[in-house]
Amino acid sequence: MRKFLVPALIAGLLSAHAHAFDSFVVRDIRVEGIQRTEAGTVFNYLPIRVGESFTEDKAAEAIKALFATGFFKDVRIEVEGDVLVVVVEERPAIASLEFVGMKEFDKEQIKKAMRDFGLAESRIFDRSVLDRAEQELKRQYLSRGRYSVEIKTTVTPLERNRVGINFQVDEGEVAHIKQINIVGAKAFSEKELLKLITLTTPGWLTWYTKNDQYSRQKLGADVETLRSHYLDRGYLEFNVDSTQVSITPDKQDIYITISISEGEKYTVSSVKLSGDLLLPEEELRPLVKLKTGDEFSRRNLTETTKAINDRLSNEGYAFANVNAVPEPDKANRTVSFTVFVDPGRRVYVRRINVQGNSKTRDEVIRREFRQMEGAWYDGAKITRSRNRVDRLGYFDGVTVETPAVPGSTDQVDVNLTVKEKPTGNLMFGAGFSSSESLILSTSVSQQNLFGSGKALSLSLNSGSINKTYALSFTDPYYTPDGISRGFDVYLRNVDPTSLNIGNYRTSSIGAGLRWGFPIEEDDRINFGLAVDQTSIDVYDDSPQRYKNFVSEFGDTNTSLVGTVGWSRDTRDSFIYPTTGTYQRVNAELALPGGSLRYAKASYQHQRFFPLFGDFVLSLNGEIGYGKGYGGKPLPFYKNFYAGGIGSVRGFQTASLGERDRDAAGNILESSIGGDRRVVANAELLFPFPGMGQDKTLRLGTFVDAGQVWSSDQTLNLGDLRYSAGLSVGWSSPMGPLKFSIAQPLNKDPLDRLQRFQFQLGNVF
Repeated sequence: MRKFLVPALIAGLLSAHAHAFDSFVVRDIRVEGIQRTEAGTVFNYLPIRVGESFTEDKAAEAIKALFATGFFKDVRIEVEGDVLVVVVEERPAIASLEFVGMKEFDKEQIKKAMRDFGLAESRIFDRSVLDRAEQELKRQYLSRGRYSVEIKTTVTPLERNRVGINFQVDEGEVAHIKQINIVGAKAFSEKELLKLITLTTPGWLTWYTKNDQYSRQKLGADVETLRSHYLDRGYLEFNVDSTQVSITPDKQDIYITISISEGEKYTVSSVKLSGDLLLPEEELRPLVKLKTGDEFSRRNLTETTKAINDRLSNEGYAFANVNAVPEPDKANRTVSFTVFVDPGRRVYVRRINVQGNSKTRDEVIRREFRQMEGAWYDGAKITRSRNRVDRLGYFDGVTVETPAVPGSTDQVDVNLTVKEKPTGNLMFGAGFSSSESLILSTSVSQQNLFGSGKALSLSLNSGSINKTYALSFTDPYYTPDGISRGFDVYLRNVDPTSLNIGNYRTSSIGAGLRWGFPIEEDDRINFGLAVDQTSIDVYDDSPQRYKNFVSEFGDTNTSLVGTVGWSRDTRDSFIYPTTGTYQRVNAELALPGGSLRYAKASYQHQRFFPLFGDFVLSLNGEIGYGKGYGGKPLPFYKNFYAGGIGSVRGFQTASLGERDRDAAGNILESSIGGDRRVVANAELLFPFPGMGQDKTLRLGTFVDAGQVWSSDQTLNLGDLRYSAGLSVGWSSPMGPLKFSIAQPLNKDPLDRLQRFQFQLGNVF
């Protein structure tokens, strides 16, 4: 038997000490030293097979291949006669990862990140991978301002060729920003500029925002904020010369210095349009936001190029290139711009792909699309399609991408990605006040039944005020062209005693049909017809007008009620609107054939304005009017009410307006509502601090106003009640959740207050 040793170093260089051997035909291959690795894995990586000739070159190639797997710490090849013996020493496997002393980060999240580095339990241990992971962990601590962090890694050998890895972390203290200096500012004070940036010295809220901890990303964003501030105010030559960050020897305090050069302020002398305009210049000129004589503004310049780009995209030019070239005149401190337009090739849409809808059917989404497959690309139609899908209310997020088709210069795909949210809501509402008990109401609904887009709601409301048993169904696409149909069946008992409304009780049973017709892209009209029978109970302490109504018209009334409405919705989202309007007009008429004669109408106008950053201003106004006809009054139980989370927060639900009087004319606590209603709301909405771009949780600060007036009162806006406060909106897994804390601003001594209120879910 002859035996040769081929050293492992032959993988890189055949050293002079390697034993030479004659080539031979391999009769068998044997693997020794493996514990966890399958022999088949070794055979798979070997570049030699039984029956092939084995040479020194093949030996070097085999060792290289086995080392490259990363499974082995040492590899030897031995020859016993015509048998090739592969001797390996496996690298140890990682048995455990432990983190001791870590509080700043979630350990499970860190383990997940380590896995991306290749460091995880059951993986092969590699010292170089461990070193990289340790450096990355330290970098993460530095990004949190913990510059004194110390990380010590211990590798402990275990039985069965395994190791345990322990990270001993001494996090140290957080370093805070001691001072921020902006050098070179003349046009604006340093104090004014410091208010613009995110990084700051420690304050009363920085324990939460962490903005007093240095971050390279935040500093970069702040530098861009300063640049935008100057460039939007005419300083065309503004430049950030340097940013210096220093830390004290004890690694506790950080000093930041930003050096800037403001340059001169420029005004716009002219703006020209050049290139292949495609459209008449008089059509593109209104899109130019920069005007001759105005101070230069990069924001207006960007809006100009974007507006022209968007206009060309509506004609199918998805990849238009619009660039503005400045020509500054330093002597006169003016700048002229030439906007060059290159429309590129006209493209059309090959396919529309819908992704992320595991429950909602494709057809429910596709029927909202206004961009068609095979048609010319239209940016406005794609945006409108995205907004219509978002307004369905079934999704937490809707995004659209339009990638070019590989290998084609005139085709794009439209990829719509949705993030579904629960559409089955368990709804719960409640309010608290110092003088009233807890008021509760519950109901359930499914707005996207079996992913079909149809809505079914079953209200089993056992609240102390409303006891409702109602079934409602709506098919928004009863016909393919968007005509909707729905029905309602209900049994409703109302006992408003706990609201201090004049004492009475009603029991109503009814059913109705509804239809909706689209008349424009964002406009719909609705019609409905319902039959309602209402029984009324009044008591000795009921308001006299209630008793008079029952005495004159009976305690049971049957109505044939017709409804008509119009709505316009141009909001960009149903749940998180940032721009657009919502308007609706509803009218209700008790038709001849029933025992009542009355008419009610209401109008609502809501508008959203995007402000700076992610701040949105929401304005809402509502008016309502009701009146009887044919010698009959408006039934008192059809009155309008105001107060509460749906109208004027800070006041108890339905508590505003005229109050009942006793036989002697004394004012009582109970409210009786009215036949006229005015409500106005202004709310500034913004993301919850620390939530980034996540819009599921938003804060707001608001001012509300509202009042109702009865038929024997003069409508006087001086009677309006006002309140202000804070709100929280959360798109929770169970449905939209709203909290409000409000302070009434001009309360009357008889007003009933309810400063804290919340509501979960939508109201039927």
